[in-house]
Amino acid sequence: IKHSKVKPIINVEKLWSLVSEKTRLYYKEHTEKAPVIDVLQHGYMKVTGKGQLPEQPMIVKARYFTKEAEAKIKAAGGVCILCA
Repeated sequence: IKHSKVKPIINVEKLWSLVSEKTRLYYKEHTEKAPVIDVLQHGYMKVTGKGQLPEQPMIVKARYFTKEAEAKIKAAGGVCILCA
């Protein structure tokens, strides 16, 4: 990214669209594990808190999280990991 002010964002409601439906169903059945969703690999840097998340834990890696996004991910049983 050329400009330091531009941060591609994704909403929490769209996080599950980054993984396949097969992966989502697998982790729905196997709740002892959680999928790792690295939004940086998909071209996003910031996760915002718009929308609802299913009650399914996940591990989200991003450069930036809003307070609302972090609260929603943790409320669903997930973890937020900051990446530099």
